[in-house]
Amino acid sequence: MLATEAPWAAVDVGALWDFSDPALSEQRFREALSTAKGDEALILTTQIARTHGLRRELERAREVLKAIEPQLAGAGAEARARHALEWGRNHISAVTRPEERTPGNVATARAAYARALAIAKDGGLDELAIDAVHMMAFVDTAPAEQLKWNEQALTLVLASAQPGGRAWEASIRNNLGLSLHGLGRHAESVAHYERALALREAAGAGPRTLYVARWLVARGLRLSGRLDEALALQTQLEGQMHVVGNPDPYVLEELEQIHRARGDATRAAAYAERLAAARRRP
Repeated sequence: MLATEAPWAAVDVGALWDFSDPALSEQRFREALSTAKGDEALILTTQIARTHGLRRELERAREVLKAIEPQLAGAGAEARARHALEWGRNHISAVTRPEERTPGNVATARAAYARALAIAKDGGLDELAIDAVHMMAFVDTAPAEQLKWNEQALTLVLASAQPGGRAWEASIRNNLGLSLHGLGRHAESVAHYERALALREAAGAGPRTLYVARWLVARGLRLSGRLDEALALQTQLEGQMHVVGNPDPYVLEELEQIHRARGDATRAAAYAERLAAARRRP
């Protein structure tokens, strides 16, 4: 069981982040850094490094992280855990290219995430402990290994009484669904997708986030053989394609496959034609 109360946080980095705009986020972090001291300054600096990583300015990110290494020995758990997380992300993350998955980068990331997990657990930082475990699924990319890490992450989420820890549930459920999808365990994946969707709806997530979450549920329903339910949900999304940019080839492809599986060759062909046209668009 993780800590029931969140330890004092030096700075609320979540309030400064806009992951869709790393440059803007960097500006916010630098503004906060101008008056920060001690652990606050270290934490903000790790997030500045992360903004560089998201923009694939990897060497710049490493320079930023290396510059504060001498100060970590006397720093608190949050600063040290965040530094380890960003060092790991700099080597292996969701934006890592195939040619960058070298044995050295994989080993460095694994060690960094393990260090972050140990520090976070020792410091009662549930949110960062879950982050570290969930990042291990980018280190070990085989579906069975990813499932193992995502299950471990969910265990930590459900054991946490901290808002930051519990806030991870929708993302981890989504990742579990994807891992099960990769293993062909589609009926099991649907339950996680549905729970993730419900959590996102309750949290007031934006239209695009909910659209994607519903699409994942619908795809899982189709792959589980629940064609009528899949058709109803994808048809609903067909009327909302403007949310992601009309036309949406992912919805059109699903509708083609659903109608084909239902034995309706005419409607399947119509969606196949629309899909081909959507893919030809610049």
